[in-house]
Amino acid sequence: MTKGTRYAGLAARFAALVIDFLLFCAMFFPITRMVKGVWLMSASDHRWASGWVVFDPICLVFLVVIVVYYVAFEAFAGATPGKWALGLRVVSLDGTKPGLRRSLIRNVLRLVDTLPVLNILGVILILTSPQNARFGDRIAETRVVHKC
Repeated sequence: MTKGTRYAGLAARFAALVIDFLLFCAMFFPITRMVKGVWLMSASDHRWASGWVVFDPICLVFLVVIVVYYVAFEAFAGATPGKWALGLRVVSLDGTKPGLRRSLIRNVLRLVDTLPVLNILGVILILTSPQNARFGDRIAETRVVHKC
């Protein structure tokens, strides 16, 4: 990284996440309406609902789409649409696009950053890191930066 690199803070990263979430909603709600006949599924609308287990095949498809979205956009474009809209980029430590391997590691490790709940670990790590790096960024050797 160069001396003038501006690392994206928590607010910018959260705003990008909100934009990506709204894009998912714009895509998933109409699909759910077409497939299930409802805009937002309740427990009784799921194919598999038993006690604490509430799931449906459409949820699995949506989960796969979300994972592919983050991994592919960050690997090949350097940013999701939310990050791109805010002028943020995911880069390797040498400043290049992270590529598929780093993006996959970074995004799989979102599971660790969510611990114990509500992304608390990721938030703490971003706030206490000089480079605003969450656990996934540290292991994948990536950073989220403001585009120059």
